[in-house]
This record gives sequence, C-alpha cells and structure tokens, in this order.
Amino acid sequence: MKRYHLTTFGCQMNEHDSERMKGMLESLGYREAPGREEADLILFNTCSIRESADNRFVAHLGEAKRLKTENPERVVGVGGCWSQSMKERVFERFPFVDVAFGPGQIPKLAEFLTSDSLTAQGYFEFEGFSGHLPMKRTREFQGWVQISVGCNCRCAYCIVPSTRGREVSRPPDELVAEVERLAADGVREVTLLGQNVNSYGRDLRGEGRASFAELLARVDAVEGIDRIRYTSPHPKDMREDVVRAHAELGALCEHIHLPLQSGSSRILKAMRRTYDRGRYLDRVALIREHVPDCALTTDIIVGFPGETEADFEDTLAVVEEVGYDSAFTFVFSPRRETEAAELKGQLSHAVKRERMDRLVEAVQRRASERAQRFVGRTMEVLVEGPSRKDPDRLRGRTRHNKTVHFAAEPGAAPAPGELAEVEIVSATSTTLAGEAKMLAAAR
Repeated sequence: MKRYHLTTFGCQMNEHDSERMKGMLESLGYREAPGREEADLILFNTCSIRESADNRFVAHLGEAKRLKTENPERVVGVGGCWSQSMKERVFERFPFVDVAFGPGQIPKLAEFLTSDSLTAQGYFEFEGFSGHLPMKRTREFQGWVQISVGCNCRCAYCIVPSTRGREVSRPPDELVAEVERLAADGVREVTLLGQNVNSYGRDLRGEGRASFAELLARVDAVEGIDRIRYTSPHPKDMREDVVRAHAELGALCEHIHLPLQSGSSRILKAMRRTYDRGRYLDRVALIREHVPDCALTTDIIVGFPGETEADFEDTLAVVEEVGYDSAFTFVFSPRRETEAAELKGQLSHAVKRERMDRLVEAVQRRASERAQRFVGRTMEVLVEGPSRKDPDRLRGRTRHNKTVHFAAEPGAAPAPGELAEVEIVSATSTTLAGEAKMLAAAR
C-alpha cells in the first residue's frame, strides 16, 4: 500500500482542494503518512498570494529534495497557485519535482500516478472544479463546498486571476445535491467557497441560473444543515438580498467577512477595488441595519505603493468607526506579474512595520470592546474538540465565528460536532471563555 504526505499553504480554497486531493488519492489506494519520511508521494498544495508563503514553501521543498535523493522512487508533486504561476519553470528551478499542476488540474495528478510515464509532467490549463472529486474531510461535521472558481476582478496587487482563471459558477442543482450528501454524511456546518463568492451565478444562463442569495436559501432548506458560512465576498457585490438573507435564513450565521484593504478612496482606486470609502461604509450600515449583532471581519493591506500618512489615517478611521470583530492584516509585498509590483512610491519596510503596529493596536482594541457584548449571554457553540491550551476544557465556535474555550460537567462533556449552550463569562479580542449549560437542539 502506497502512502502520501500533503502539506497545504494558503487560503480556505486551498484547504478544500487538499481535502479533495486526499479523497482522490485514497480512492486510488493510497493512505496518509504521518510524515514525509514515511511517504511514497510527497505533495505540496501551494499559495502565491504573498511572498512569505513562497518562502515557506521553498524551505519545505528543500526537505523533499533530500528525501528524494535518499529514495529516487519517491514521487514529489507540486500543485496550487504557486505552481500555476511558475508553470514549466518549476522543473527548471527544481528538477527533482516529478509532477506539477495548477488548481484547475487536480484530477491530472491521478492520471499521472496511474500512467506509465517516467518523465516529469506539468498540467496548467483551467479545466475544472476540484469539487467534483471525492473528499477526505478534516472534521466529519464540517464541510467545504466550492460554488465557483476563478475571479473576474483585476485588483492591482492580486495574482489570483492568473492562477485560477476567469470566474465560473457551478450549477445550483449540483451544489444543493452535494450539500444534501454532506448532510446525510453527518455534516452540520457548510462553508461555501469562491474567489468572489457573492458574484456567484452571474455567468449561468437559462433555467439553471440562480443568484447567490437564492443559492443561500436553497442550502438553508437542506435538512440537517445547522450552519452556513461563506468566503470570501467582495464589497462591490454585497447586495441587500444577501444581507437580508442573514436576517431571514435560520442556518446562515451572523458573520460577514467584508474585505476593506484600505480606508482611503485614493488608494482603493489605485488598488482597482471598484468601490470607495463611502460605498464600503454604506454596505456596513446596511449590514448593521438588518443584522445588528452581526460580526464583521475584514482584510487590510498596509503600505500599498503611494500610501501617505493621510491615507493610512483614513484606514485607521474606518477601523475605529466600524469596530471589526477581527481583521487579517498584511504588509504589502509586491507579487510578480501584478500591476502593483511596478508602481512607483514603494514604501520602506520600516514605514510599513510602524504602520502595521498602529493598525494592529487599533484592530485589537476595538475587537476587545466589541467582544464584551457577549459576556453574560448564553451562546450556541459548535464543539470542535479539546482546547489546545488546556485539554481539560473544550473548544468550539459560535455562529459569530468567535472561538470559545469552555468547561463542561465531568462525564457530560459534549462531543465534537455537537451543539452546546455556553454561558460566556469573559472575552478578549480573539476568544471567549465560558461554561457549558446544556446541549443545544439542532435547527
């Protein structure tokens, strides 16, 4: 029996793709190895959104080279966005790699492994969805559902359109059938995935067409699904029907990730984000109107080329005004083959780090203030397992996507995948703490 080891870098879409790779490999008779040393097939699912991901991956690839030298029969494969962006240069830089493939060519890995080919192969066309492949889920009660692939936006800093292609939506009937299969298999929470998830359906035609809000309603109607999440949306496509869905659909969680990137309209225009500060804040106001308790999270880039102190102050002002529940914050790093890499006005590392420190302080302070609204409330928590910091306590997540560490009565602790009612006793900017009261009823 052959064994594989897979290392994943990057976003939730990559995590989903990796679950599909694992399912595909196990359907071919492979089994997962605990470490690379025990593997016949060493795989990497790569990210190219930031330079740090590239550097971490290349360091891991060095170990694969050593293991390949020790045993030339080992197969080394590189998939994902970095592989797509490099294409045949993968083999030029790393001649020990046997197979390389982009996100749209995951099934080609199986084709390579079952062929008699003795030469390195690369597969880089945009052909299909990994969502059609079998899946080995990380958690039995949670599942990813890929609703679309690719992106039609042209953000100046982003390499995704060149690595995942134009946006293509999967038919809604196919998606609902997949969710029904997941529910029958014990999944209680699904996360809908797309590069720009709330523009779903605009490329569909005829009777099979559905908007994102309509898809959410159909998934909400699937018996057994208690929670629906999605990522990532684009502010330009956050329509009122989607916001209303959060208020009207029982399973759709009270959490919206709304990437800001910058609070300066001038910088947003340079980023080609197609909305300005005012439009963004209008979307926030709409969300607060219809879903007052909604958790809002975001992405922010610090130090985009040409960003002045006044531009950065605009970003801090939006952070103060919105009060995000959390934020992913990034120092701008130029990516090859993107417009932003060639822009004038590149900022020094020292300036970017100083601004990042100020941004993180503001985000964490406002997030801590926002989190206090949960103290004293009893929250529904989906149990994920033991707390990593204290194995005598449990860890779970609220509908607001807040991590909760909580105590339960000895002998009556809820199992992973169960819903528990937890009284929140304290809160920080990132986590909540509480005590379990009882098991919650399913929706």
